[in-house]
Amino acid sequence: MLIVMKADATSREIDNVANAIRGSGLRAHVLPGAQRTAIGITGNDGVINAAAFENLPGVAEAIRVTKPDKLITLDIRQEKTVVRIGDATIGSDELAIIAGPCAVESRAQAFAVAEAVKRSGARFFRGGAFKPRTSPYAFQGLGEEGLRILAEVREAYGLKIVTEALDESGVDLIERYGDMIQIGARSMQNFSLLRRAGRSPLPVLLKRGLAATLEEWLLAAEYIMAEGNYQIVLCERGVRTFAQHTRNTLDFAAIPAVRSVSHLPIVIDPSHGTGKNYMVASMARAGVAAGADGLLIETHDQPERALCDSTQALTLGQYEQVVREVRAIHETLLSLTTVTLG
Repeated sequence: MLIVMKADATSREIDNVANAIRGSGLRAHVLPGAQRTAIGITGNDGVINAAAFENLPGVAEAIRVTKPDKLITLDIRQEKTVVRIGDATIGSDELAIIAGPCAVESRAQAFAVAEAVKRSGARFFRGGAFKPRTSPYAFQGLGEEGLRILAEVREAYGLKIVTEALDESGVDLIERYGDMIQIGARSMQNFSLLRRAGRSPLPVLLKRGLAATLEEWLLAAEYIMAEGNYQIVLCERGVRTFAQHTRNTLDFAAIPAVRSVSHLPIVIDPSHGTGKNYMVASMARAGVAAGADGLLIETHDQPERALCDSTQALTLGQYEQVVREVRAIHETLLSLTTVTLG
């Protein structure tokens, strides 16, 4: 059920409704909007008695929601969610650039890449401390030592740290060292991990699964939101198809498709989406032109020596060139939007 508050509802009235929901043994999800505040209700096994809430002061209407996805939809929030990490945002007019190596390999490597990421004007540094690899013999990451290096990068360069958790204990560690929890494609339907991320104070970057439908992806986000964490960024990183010329098939149609049903911001990963260094720049430009809120780009100071995903990593020079290009596209789109609205 969705409780829509009146435009002039006071904070006290909103709190009273939320408390009444909790008093009924249900969970209240208060989502303020520019024009109204909506309160989603979850935790019910059967039909909720709307009369118990619709006559409370400040309530405009109570709407029954029969769809499985309740909190991620435009029904509950018509404005796009802007995820805020300190002074950095994802989903605002600023194009979010999340860049760094696939994995943290050493302090020297992380700092060399971070210097270029900072110089490019990006606000987010990505790097894996725990790596889910297809082969058990491949480099699995430095673990907590990698997280310590990432924390040093944040201290030295002021970049927000985005790194992947493979399990619930990994979330515990990222809460100590990082700024944003990445849920990788292989973990998109690890429901215990999703629930743990939903109880975290940190925002979540949720990658689309290897062959996940749009509904499955959004319902994974619903798992996180149902636990109370509403700061979620969706990441399209390509899906497995019959194509052999790329590692994955990057689904740009996911951007308008998500926009049509959800308020969550969406970024594109052209690195995993292609697996080919020479394709990344073109796909990054296309993603921004299609309306993505940001990009996830792999870059390395010595790609040929990278311990994972070396074929898709950009050199530092290539990365900085791509950032200049996509920012120009983004600024053009913003100016066109301003002209249209004006």
